[in-house]
Amino acid sequence: MATDRLISAQPQPLDQEWTGPTLRPDSIDEYVGQADLIEKLSIAIEAAKARAKAPAENDLARPHEPMEHVLLHGPPGLGKTTLAHVIAREMGTKLYTTSGPALARGNDLVAALTRLQLGDVLFIDEIHRLPIAVEEFIYPAMEDFKIDVTIDTGMHARTVQIKCKPFTLIGATTRAGLLSSPLRSRFGITHHLRYYGEDEILIILERSCRVLGLKAVGGECLAAIASRSRGTPRIANRLLRRVRDYAQVRADGVVSRTLVETALSLEGVDELGLDELDRTYLRTIATVYDGGPVGLETVAATMNEDSGTLEDVVEPYVLQIGFLARTRRGRMLTRAAAEHLGLPWRPPAEAKDDLFEGA
Repeated sequence: MATDRLISAQPQPLDQEWTGPTLRPDSIDEYVGQADLIEKLSIAIEAAKARAKAPAENDLARPHEPMEHVLLHGPPGLGKTTLAHVIAREMGTKLYTTSGPALARGNDLVAALTRLQLGDVLFIDEIHRLPIAVEEFIYPAMEDFKIDVTIDTGMHARTVQIKCKPFTLIGATTRAGLLSSPLRSRFGITHHLRYYGEDEILIILERSCRVLGLKAVGGECLAAIASRSRGTPRIANRLLRRVRDYAQVRADGVVSRTLVETALSLEGVDELGLDELDRTYLRTIATVYDGGPVGLETVAATMNEDSGTLEDVVEPYVLQIGFLARTRRGRMLTRAAAEHLGLPWRPPAEAKDDLFEGA
């Protein structure tokens, strides 16, 4: 499957994030990148800790006011789950994780909320996939830490109010536009995670090398991995583990620039982080359709791939690096893509003239 690609940002069982040494940072000071978000979270965490220690000024004050609810949105693999772990550790509380599809009924949400202790963190991944019925349950829980549960049906129906202990909800989504406005407005902190620069990826890789016990890995080796990581820490760590395995088997654990390039070439990843699916997509547009313009469905049929897979998995990165242009007439290859693939490139004007030549 396309989602099982080595350079996919989606989590995979082979990432070994829990069966091997965890590569997640242990504190907010160790977290690399997203500087503006880290500053906001640091202030919110410090303020919440201070409120928890301060005595209540009056009887109406809550005994404990947790940190504000946080909504994190952005592409996969940029650290949304990691931030939830970091926040829970910084607050000195437990983290409970679930996902939007797992909360199929209101009772599922009630079970998740009632097990939370004072100040605990509930992390809901893919929160945009919460069913509407469950979403309505979560509104009073976020605002007043209460859940209204309807018991029985018909004329015997009655509502029972269940109190839950003050908690912090962290929602993560890759599709922020699918969140309803009422749910989005109930989060106190909302932030979009951006892709990482190569200098930030290098810092992450240096820490990962220490955790994995890789010694004497030169900066050139890590730079070669960083340039292929698509600005995504999850991909960078996955590539580093593949290089570690290759070096352990073929070079007695010695990592060199040549070894990195050989190991990642074996995985089909080139110097820009493109894999065989990416190159096949670009090559199809270049050779079969003379660089475009061509419709996505047509390309998908030619490749015998699902158009949704190409649009969601392949196109975002090739668009980001300027290898593809989306126009009203269809997808078009750029000069940079043709030069990278070693193929001839025709200016769009030539392609346009040819398109209407036989009309």
